[in-house]
Amino acid sequence: MSDRPRFATGGRAVSRPVAVRYCLACGELAGRGYPGCPDCATAVDTLWLTDWVALRAERDGVAELALAERVVAADVGDYPWTCVDHAMAMIDCPSCGAALGTGPVGCVLCRIADETRWAWEHLAPSGAITPNEHALRAARVVLRAPHRHRATVVLTWRLALPFLLTGEVTEPARAPWLTAYLRAGRYDELAAAGSFTQLTGTPDLPWR
Repeated sequence: MSDRPRFATGGRAVSRPVAVRYCLACGELAGRGYPGCPDCATAVDTLWLTDWVALRAERDGVAELALAERVVAADVGDYPWTCVDHAMAMIDCPSCGAALGTGPVGCVLCRIADETRWAWEHLAPSGAITPNEHALRAARVVLRAPHRHRATVVLTWRLALPFLLTGEVTEPARAPWLTAYLRAGRYDELAAAGSFTQLTGTPDLPWR
């Protein structure tokens, strides 16, 4: 290991956009097309990839896949949460063949890996990951494996992600309004919101 402290912070080496913007590639708010839209994927994944590139520089001479396997096998807290997530995405599950943690719901190894990743947050000291960073992490996990989650959960994170990229924090207590509107097939109306607070603040859609 390097001199980096355990539970080193992640996702903070990249400046966040100050406001949401539209993606020129897909026409959605940047991030909302994740992971299918390459430009949206870049906007999101750069927070993870930047930390990974820094780690690779520390481990010069270690093959990338070997480093990924080392990160996944390490004790919780030895590497930043961004590096844990990126390493998991590089490794194929030996049971189902999907990226580790993203396989079918019935894949036991993917379930274990996905649950294990969250141990980082349970054991980390205060401030190691902010509520916004946790929300970004959760959104990315869900959108990379939508088949493992309820449709309303997937759509909620898709709606929220552009705002999370600018630093907004989700408010779980307001989430029921989102669920009700999504179940009613009113995604397009929700997608017109200009901020996450506006999106989740009321069932009356006052900006319409």
